[in-house]
Amino acid sequence: MNGLKRTHMCGELRESNIGEKITVMGWVQRKRNLGGLVFVDLRDRTGILQIVFGEKINREAFQKSDNVKSEYCIAATGVIVKRESPNKGIPTGMVELKGEYIKIFSESETPPIYIKENLDTDENIRLKYRYLDLRRPDMQRILRLRHRTAKVIRDFMDEEGFAEIETPILGKSTPEGARDYLVPSRNYKGKFYALPQSPQLFKQLLMVSGFDRYFQIVKCFRDEDLRANRQPEFTQVDMELSFVEQEDVMALNERLLQRVFKKILNLDIKLPIERMPYRIAMEKYGSDKPDLRFGMEINDITDVVENTDFKVFQNAIEKGGSVRAIKVDGAASMSRKQIDKLVEFVKDYGAKGLVWIEYRENEVKSSASKFLSEEDMKAIFNKMKAEPGDLVLIAADKDKVVFDSLGALRVHMAKETGLLKDNNEFRFVWVTEFPLLSYNEEEKRYQAEHHPFTMPMDEDIQYLDSDPGRVRAKAYDIVLNGEELGGGSIRIHDTKLQEKMFQVIGIAQENAWDKFGYLLEAFKFGPPPHGGLAYGFDRMIMFLAKTDNIKDVIAFPKNQNAFCPLTEAPNVVDESQLKELGININRVKE
Repeated sequence: MNGLKRTHMCGELRESNIGEKITVMGWVQRKRNLGGLVFVDLRDRTGILQIVFGEKINREAFQKSDNVKSEYCIAATGVIVKRESPNKGIPTGMVELKGEYIKIFSESETPPIYIKENLDTDENIRLKYRYLDLRRPDMQRILRLRHRTAKVIRDFMDEEGFAEIETPILGKSTPEGARDYLVPSRNYKGKFYALPQSPQLFKQLLMVSGFDRYFQIVKCFRDEDLRANRQPEFTQVDMELSFVEQEDVMALNERLLQRVFKKILNLDIKLPIERMPYRIAMEKYGSDKPDLRFGMEINDITDVVENTDFKVFQNAIEKGGSVRAIKVDGAASMSRKQIDKLVEFVKDYGAKGLVWIEYRENEVKSSASKFLSEEDMKAIFNKMKAEPGDLVLIAADKDKVVFDSLGALRVHMAKETGLLKDNNEFRFVWVTEFPLLSYNEEEKRYQAEHHPFTMPMDEDIQYLDSDPGRVRAKAYDIVLNGEELGGGSIRIHDTKLQEKMFQVIGIAQENAWDKFGYLLEAFKFGPPPHGGLAYGFDRMIMFLAKTDNIKDVIAFPKNQNAFCPLTEAPNVVDESQLKELGININRVKE
């Protein structure tokens, strides 16, 4: 740069800088030639500053400035003066730079995307030219917010006595619920490393090592089918603590969340955060991630309808299911077409249909009016505490289907009726007492709901043999606005109980040692009681940045197909590399 030094950032200049001679550097947002004057809006990561070049100010700089175009990278030197026509829309709008010198560092072709706030363009184009997309002010703000959040977390954890310790990226493949990303070994041909789905086993080993309090902001990898807000590589805030019980872990993390939201958004999170057992969450909200920003709770109306002649209700009850409903205030005016869409909506969640009843001032209407008497429908409305103008939506099936369908429907209706417009409301809740095990119908066996190292609740250990499905776990999720922000559990540290857990989920002793031998071996040497929690850091940043797209909070994300349009990864490699690894590939024609 031939000794040229930047003295100020564009977005920091104010009236207090008037009269100062400064040098700024950045990219040209736009240029306007008004005859004897050329105006250049210069952008850096802090904001925009207007620079005016004039023939009477400096003829050489004026002529040179007329050659710049959008996204040219330049430097400009001059004196800050009061702006004749202030722009109150930007922080620097009261001043401008009287340009006496300009240096063009590099020219730019016409960008394939606009460098502006709230860009609405094809996502794959944005990802292909991500380096340009990241120039946009809103993307700059999000990634700097991500940096600040990580710093707040690290400072907090340091104050609480945690050590940040890195765990291996190249590890052993273990069954953790999703497919592993595998890395072939050159030195051990035919054998593979696995990228970590989480640092779970290593952080437990650190507890055996006596570190007491570990944390890490760490990359994790899962080869699973992608959804809108799922990435193959993601970031966790991971932690583990020794000599703690469930409440200790939860209380510490409440303080952490309080610190983060205060420092980043200047919001006060009231403590303690509400606790809700899993059973209540499912029965009232149909989800283990309940959104508490609105009511519309699920009500069990089985007792009200059990004596009706409606076969849909009777069949569900006879098969051990239930009949449950939600009330949508003021929605009786919905058209038949709109309600038909709701019926199709719940079918995606396993429901065979949806019964609706609308209550108006002088009449009650229902899709089941042929099977339900007016007294039946009024009894339902009384149970639901409905008023004229309300709409009651009913599902009847196995409990899981009813919970899934009505749980999704209540969130859908909240969005449709405008109950979720306020993106400044944050409702936290701890969901606790999760089932330890779930039954896999295909494999005809129980499997760990979280992972096989989760501690059962003390009073439920007696049921591991006789009634495994009854056993609750010392597990806890922190939920925010209907999304799981993080989750964790107290771990098993007793060898005999761990062996029993493997037995219950059908992992033979020799298989357990094959998969988890290094942890089980370590547990022979005095493991402490311990537990932990991990946050989805990307999801946390989504909330703090108030975006609903996970790709907005990751610098270089993959697209919906786990492909990187920028680097074109994954891609083929040289045959020589494969030969070194001892790998032969049957090429599939695309």
